[in-house]
Amino acid sequence: MSAIVRFALATGCRAREILGLEWNRVDLNRGTAWLNLTKNGTPRGVPLNRDALAALEDQVGKHPQFCFTYRGEPIKANVSNKGWFSALEKAGLHDFRFHDLRHTWASWHRQSGTSCDELKELGGWKTRSMVDRYAKFATDHLAIAASRIETGSAGNVITLSRFCHGDQKQRA
Repeated sequence: MSAIVRFALATGCRAREILGLEWNRVDLNRGTAWLNLTKNGTPRGVPLNRDALAALEDQVGKHPQFCFTYRGEPIKANVSNKGWFSALEKAGLHDFRFHDLRHTWASWHRQSGTSCDELKELGGWKTRSMVDRYAKFATDHLAIAASRIETGSAGNVITLSRFCHGDQKQRA
């Protein structure tokens, strides 16, 4: 379960994509995997970062066809099984779905500066609105936009301190 979770957090892949990943679709040297079974039906390439490669390298030699297995056999059912719930309990997590790993991955990317367009391609989403549903808590990229109307910035912005000060004089 650990390798599957590490791979999910490194790639944002869905459970079905991970469980169906076969060695003939992975190039460890080039750091890529090819997913032919995706939710939206469009095959896509997945760049593998060091964490994803490490998770895969731990699985080399365990099965001739599938990358992720349990006791040497492919995992045919959903990953949310007894092993998943046992891992959650050991980690002290409650009300956590496997798919939440994808949300976490997307949020980490946005917080690290990955653009929405890059994230859309990385996650295999067809629309920007789907990216927005997944990637939460990223506001650093908005700091520049917010500063555009600060006091003293160039442009036709009312100086708020003068406005407030002038309003106080009229009341007195």
